[in-house]
Amino acid sequence: MNKPLLAALATLAVTGVGVAPAAASSAAPASSAATASPVSSAAPAVRAVSFAGTVALSNCSGSVVRLPASEDDDPALVMSNGHCLETGFPAAGEVVVDQPSSRTFGLLNASGTRVGTLRAGKIAYATMTDTDVSLYQLTSTYAQIRGSYGISPLTLNDTRPTAGTAITVVSGYWKRTYACNVDGFAYRLKEGEWTWKDSVRYTSACQTIGGTSGSPVVDNATGEVVAVNNTGNEDGGRCTDNNPCEVAEDGTVTVREGINYGQQTYQIPACFGLDNKLDLSRSGCALPKP
Repeated sequence: MNKPLLAALATLAVTGVGVAPAAASSAAPASSAATASPVSSAAPAVRAVSFAGTVALSNCSGSVVRLPASEDDDPALVMSNGHCLETGFPAAGEVVVDQPSSRTFGLLNASGTRVGTLRAGKIAYATMTDTDVSLYQLTSTYAQIRGSYGISPLTLNDTRPTAGTAITVVSGYWKRTYACNVDGFAYRLKEGEWTWKDSVRYTSACQTIGGTSGSPVVDNATGEVVAVNNTGNEDGGRCTDNNPCEVAEDGTVTVREGINYGQQTYQIPACFGLDNKLDLSRSGCALPKP
């Protein structure tokens, strides 16, 4: 997984790139860190993708997100990965719902400068089953965040993305962006004990590294979030930790060394109702239930 961070820190220290405080874990190999770069001016973008609304966690990246039906006075949500929880990785089959949390997040503006600290009131939802996502409910509303910092949330698109879509992975942890396209979709993506459904596969230009876990994957044309960045095959291993494999519907296994992935987020809005309240029993909600 593109998760927290020791090997990535060591690599960046050697190459002279500035680093943030680290949490204990593994990350991408030196080759990934060396080739990762900010968005090129030649990237296929319709609008500028900035850091505004992204956040830095203690060990991962994330973003303040709204649902298409969210209102200004709703409690704001922060999205990251399930494997970025402060309590550790959820086991396969485990779903976390409405658990207290006081976790803090560093809020970034458009240029990547930290402008404030946001605090969670609870983990609204988190899992590593079928998808790899965490959604924290904050103690602040969207209106309060905008009033204090001039920052608006990113919107979750409720439509499935298509192959070829130009995207940008925006890491609040590293304050770096990665531009590429949706290469296609993995029917099943298996990594160690976890299996994810219909994962987004990036083209090779998105060489994400440890600490980019939980980054929003933004559709360049709309500015909306279509996935959450979560993993990549680091050294060609087959279906092992840090080396996910693709499993086709007929059971065929494909290993794509150096290729990275995200989990689609279009299914999330259907699982939240009035006041951004999680309701897994709502019609159309397909997220795993406890």
